[in-house]
Amino acid sequence: MSGSGGGGRDEPPSVTAAAPPTAVPLSNLTEDGNSDHVLMSDEYSPEFARIEAFLDEHPDFFQNYLIRKATRSMIDAWLVSYAIPPGTTSLPPPFSPPQQEAAVERESSSAPRFRISSRSGSGGATPVRKISAHEFEKGGLTKPLVTTIDGTPTFLSPPTSSSELTGQIRKKSRTDMLTLNESELILELVKDICNDLDVRSLCHKILQNVGILTYADRCSLFLVGGDPATDSQYLVSNLFDVSSHSTVEEVSKNEIKIPWGSGIVGFVAKTGESCNVSDCYKDSRFNQNVDVMTGYRTRSMMCCPIKDTAGEVIGVAQVINKANDGYFSKNDEMLFEKYLQFCGIGLRNAQIYERSQLEVKRNQVLLDLAGVIFQEQSTLETTIHRILTHMLCLIQCERAMVLLVHEGSTSTFSQTFELSQEDLDNESKGEPKKNAFESRFPMNAGITGYVAATGEIVNLSDPYRDPRFDQSVDENTDFKHSTILAMPIKHSGSPGRVQGVFQLINKFDNLPFTSNDENFVEAFAIFCGMGINNVKMYETAVVAMAKQQVTLEVLSYHAIAPLEEAVKLSRQRIPSASALHLQSFQFDDFSLEDSDTLKAALRMFIDLDLINRFNIDYLTLCRWLSSVRKNYRDVTYHNWKHAFNVCQLMFSIISNTMWWKKLGEIECLALVLACLCHDLDHRGTNNSYQIKSSNSLARLYSTSTMEHHHFDQCLMLLNTSGNQILSNLSQEEFKAVVRVLEDAILATDLALYFKRRKETMTMMKEGVNWQEEKDRSLFRGLMMTACDLGAITKPWPIQQKIAKLVTTEFFHQGDLEKEELKLKPIPMMDREKKDELPSMQVSFIDEICMPVYESLAGASPHLKPMLEGCVENRKHWSELADQENLK
Repeated sequence: MSGSGGGGRDEPPSVTAAAPPTAVPLSNLTEDGNSDHVLMSDEYSPEFARIEAFLDEHPDFFQNYLIRKATRSMIDAWLVSYAIPPGTTSLPPPFSPPQQEAAVERESSSAPRFRISSRSGSGGATPVRKISAHEFEKGGLTKPLVTTIDGTPTFLSPPTSSSELTGQIRKKSRTDMLTLNESELILELVKDICNDLDVRSLCHKILQNVGILTYADRCSLFLVGGDPATDSQYLVSNLFDVSSHSTVEEVSKNEIKIPWGSGIVGFVAKTGESCNVSDCYKDSRFNQNVDVMTGYRTRSMMCCPIKDTAGEVIGVAQVINKANDGYFSKNDEMLFEKYLQFCGIGLRNAQIYERSQLEVKRNQVLLDLAGVIFQEQSTLETTIHRILTHMLCLIQCERAMVLLVHEGSTSTFSQTFELSQEDLDNESKGEPKKNAFESRFPMNAGITGYVAATGEIVNLSDPYRDPRFDQSVDENTDFKHSTILAMPIKHSGSPGRVQGVFQLINKFDNLPFTSNDENFVEAFAIFCGMGINNVKMYETAVVAMAKQQVTLEVLSYHAIAPLEEAVKLSRQRIPSASALHLQSFQFDDFSLEDSDTLKAALRMFIDLDLINRFNIDYLTLCRWLSSVRKNYRDVTYHNWKHAFNVCQLMFSIISNTMWWKKLGEIECLALVLACLCHDLDHRGTNNSYQIKSSNSLARLYSTSTMEHHHFDQCLMLLNTSGNQILSNLSQEEFKAVVRVLEDAILATDLALYFKRRKETMTMMKEGVNWQEEKDRSLFRGLMMTACDLGAITKPWPIQQKIAKLVTTEFFHQGDLEKEELKLKPIPMMDREKKDELPSMQVSFIDEICMPVYESLAGASPHLKPMLEGCVENRKHWSELADQENLK
């Protein structure tokens, strides 16, 4: 194909020109990896290389030769070769990194065909009317937000006076009651309870009135608790042994709980039938231990169920010891049952009212907690620390944890926050606030992972009996997990999706977590989910603003190469790889001008056959290369020349080893692009400096700061109009190239190299499994590191020149750290320690470089010149170090 820069003899080299060995289409390879073409065999001779170099430098002659001598079968073979999509035989199914997965999309031919974009809901749904404010007009609602004594706004309304809930006391003495007949007596007692809505006060009145009716010495009232659906019902009494002269405060100090069906009272509650026992000690159901505990002897007893309008038992009234050592008669039973029928209605109303008041109070508490969460949402840690603080106060437990689910996973966690009651006590004493992100406590992965995966609540009263609990978390500690409540935190926008887990441990007084605790935490978790989601959105906005700032900063400094510059480059003749010595490991670029490096870069694309295989427009490629060069800053070392040298080494490695057969066309393209772009917009300072200076890049990327920035700049150029060299790739091919491109650029971070070095070296010794994407990634990373550090393998004169450039740039960063950050730089960047440079170079070679080139030389004998160059330079640096030591 021809470029769009002009015609005639000024056309760019025809892409039908003969290609070097590395340009063999993979479709032409047989099963044993050899080419069907004679010139493409592994025994490629120097004579063929000389002829090919001549053809590369004389494209007009080659074109004329083809027109005169080429046969139809040769042309057909060429067409068939390039009709097969690239990368179909060597690359495993591509996948995209999370930030690219849904971001690549086709656009019109006039716009970039693939762009990194994001999707979000419009939020424009029409609201559905559920309730009107007019419906509350009759209620006389109070103000939702009130101010406390200290001026703090709160949703909690002031406590209601007990006189508003309790009617006028009409209780009469037994003497007064003697003047009334039975009907009048019942009516009088019903009036006494009908206006009382306080449950405890009402129950006390009921008991005293029952005592009046039956002439009983003591009375007690047991209310039904628990859930009948789960067989967890029980009887509880806050009013035990009430007499005609006792007060509410006197008899409500202790709470007595009786198992369902236990004793006479439990029997009445379970069966719903009354019971009149004349001699309790002769009844097997009677629990004599109560008398032993209280010192009071029970002789006779009458129990009657209190039922609501539906006939369900809601309580049991008990009267003990008829006056004058008598027994409760049938008439007593009738009066007792009649009165309790009215009591059931009044008690149910009081319970409903109490529950409504508790519901109002709970909503007010939740609104207060929501206000605390949304009050200040500067960082995720601050917000979750507030959540944990109020959760500990609300539920009263020893420890509270929030675990955030990892994006893309259902049972693993990306962050863990924790707080203990002891931390709060220490804070109240003025001690420094504990960091909620310290991971001091075990997360019980079995339980929290189950909640995260299923979205179900887990409430354990004895964790050691649950197989999901990891008992080893309590070993060698003074702490023991007694009770656990784990609650999912759902996404506010996706109710079925879990974004985190609450874990509360050990409720106070060794009590189990109740259903009420579950309901409270579940309601609070809704607000927490919204709060966490909002903070994440806020942090995303902060990152977006930082990214915008960086982008504006970059755009203000750089500009896309003008079209005229690309047209000029496209019309120039491109020297052959042989003439430029591009396949040599001793390549020296110091004699080349920038324009020559651009032509050399084009030659690499041509010889690797990337232009034809991916249908790259030649003029667009020329403009993209010019733009890449333009986007490198004029720093001492990490500039366009360095990027070009890294790419040349990659080209030399791929060409000499013929690893293009194993890598495939897509990975070869991505590696070349990565080498040229791996230091785009480098500022002459490393990752450590970005973090120390707290600049916008450090806020944008927490790890591999500069490498992520280089990758983003690379994507920006690839998506810029006039520079879209990948526009003719399919969507899958584009995603595969971007995936490998990101992986390769990030691999140039030495911190990542150290992290993966052991794994990489083990793989190189055992052999690369080319079917495994992980092995391919490690292998590509090793190649990128070798090329990035390739200056250490050059002949000694070249190595000395490059070392001087690197040192100058390092010393400049050291000066910035001293002057602007007031920090002491590391020795390698401290110009006051320049005499130690030779010994530092020896250490650098031994610790970093030598393992890289030894492993590559072991993988292919063609790469031994790189190892030999590294060894030779170490020898020279060692001699200089010895000379410095003798001074």
